Amino acid sequence: MAGLIRPAMPSKQLPPAAIAVFIGLLVYGLLLVAGPKLLNDPDTQWQIVLGNWMLSERAVPRTDAFSFTKRGEPWISSQWLAQVLFALAHRWFGWLGVIALTGLACAAAFALQARFLLQRLALLPAVAATLIAILIAAPHITARPHVLAFPLMVAWFAGLWRANEEGRAPPWWLLIVVVLWANVHGGFTLAFVLLAGIALDAIVSAESTDRLKVALRWALFGVASVAAACATPYGSESLLVTYRILGMGDALRLISEWRPFDFATFSFFEAVLLAVVAGGLMAGVKLPPVRVLIVLGLLHLALSANRNTETFALLAPMAIALPLGREIARWRPEPDTKLSETIEIAAFVMVIAITALASLGTYAPPVNASPQRAIVALKLANAKRVFNDYDFGGAMIAAGIPTFIDGRTELFGRDFMLQHHRATELQDLSGFLSLLERYEIEATLLRPSSPAAQFLDRMTEWKRIYADDTAVVHARSANEAPSRMTEMIRR
Repeated sequence: MAGLIRPAMPSKQLPPAAIAVFIGLLVYGLLLVAGPKLLNDPDTQWQIVLGNWMLSERAVPRTDAFSFTKRGEPWISSQWLAQVLFALAHRWFGWLGVIALTGLACAAAFALQARFLLQRLALLPAVAATLIAILIAAPHITARPHVLAFPLMVAWFAGLWRANEEGRAPPWWLLIVVVLWANVHGGFTLAFVLLAGIALDAIVSAESTDRLKVALRWALFGVASVAAACATPYGSESLLVTYRILGMGDALRLISEWRPFDFATFSFFEAVLLAVVAGGLMAGVKLPPVRVLIVLGLLHLALSANRNTETFALLAPMAIALPLGREIARWRPEPDTKLSETIEIAAFVMVIAITALASLGTYAPPVNASPQRAIVALKLANAKRVFNDYDFGGAMIAAGIPTFIDGRTELFGRDFMLQHHRATELQDLSGFLSLLERYEIEATLLRPSSPAAQFLDRMTEWKRIYADDTAVVHARSANEAPSRMTEMIRR
């Protein structure tokens, strides 16, 4: 590999691949121990329901079938493959299968990152960078399709950088990666942004006489990548989903994962950023201009939306690994094939053992993500048209109750989401009452702290029929008496 030095080392050294396997195993084990915390996201439930629907219907959705406010309107699932995989994992192994699948995806992503870094950096900084990346990403690791895309994103980024560093065109097998990514998660459009950045670095780094040739071969690969990304059940329509979501503007800020990073409270991520800035200033590390732009672009994504901090944690260290490795001491052992094979076999056995031990536990979504008793109240009230909190949509879909709104933001759109938010927060009282009448709402499922729920307590035509620390249910007074309803639920 051009620019990479391989100093002679004793043969009996732990190879980078084996260290990467150990890191992957560590991640997998920790996530299995975390267990139910990976099920904190309420959208996990509707992802599985949709996956089961696709398995039974042998088709992908093209219209909404889970809400009563948008039923029949055009809607596609750009993460259909991940939903099918989660549904299969849940069908075969229950919630443990969902957790294990999530853990394996994360383990693969961080193992790939570690191996890439170990080939370019000394042992200590490479392992430290991976462990820091794990800590940054940890709060955002849940059983969702974006996590299954992690190893594909890292493989794509690593493959492009290797091609750039070796002075050749990207390998065609990367097209398989982008095809899988396009079917696993709608965020696959990031692949083209990353490709453009690395291609620019390759062009700038090339000899002036070769720049046109380099530009053409990277452009050819770019065209092929866009074409490959259209290999989904929806064709080129999948390319538009990301832009529809980003086009929702201020409505996205209502969702916690889409909110900008908040520096008002000191966090580990902020500590890492400050440490990197301090280290760069003191050590005087210099990076090529295009790599600086790529890192700044990844940082912009992380600061503009919480959900992108793991993208920064995974990819930013890889972008600076080679130039950084040239300025600091490196420990680069030559692989010991027999030792590596032994470690990989042992790791495989340990993964099976960890999964077997984990199977002895009981796993289920936490109450705050799945208000089961409140949903029982809705069913006993025979409520068909329920005005619900955004975060409860997934649990309602899993229970077979049509939603007013749920996590499919691109379906409901900016105006509808803002209207719903203003209603639940009573920023628009007349708008809230109008929604109740326009959609003939029979019951509500809201958080106890919701201003809308507290307002309904004062309305004579609405009766509170169930409440706990997670959710409160109101029904029109014509429904079943609240005392009897509460007694039936608590049984």
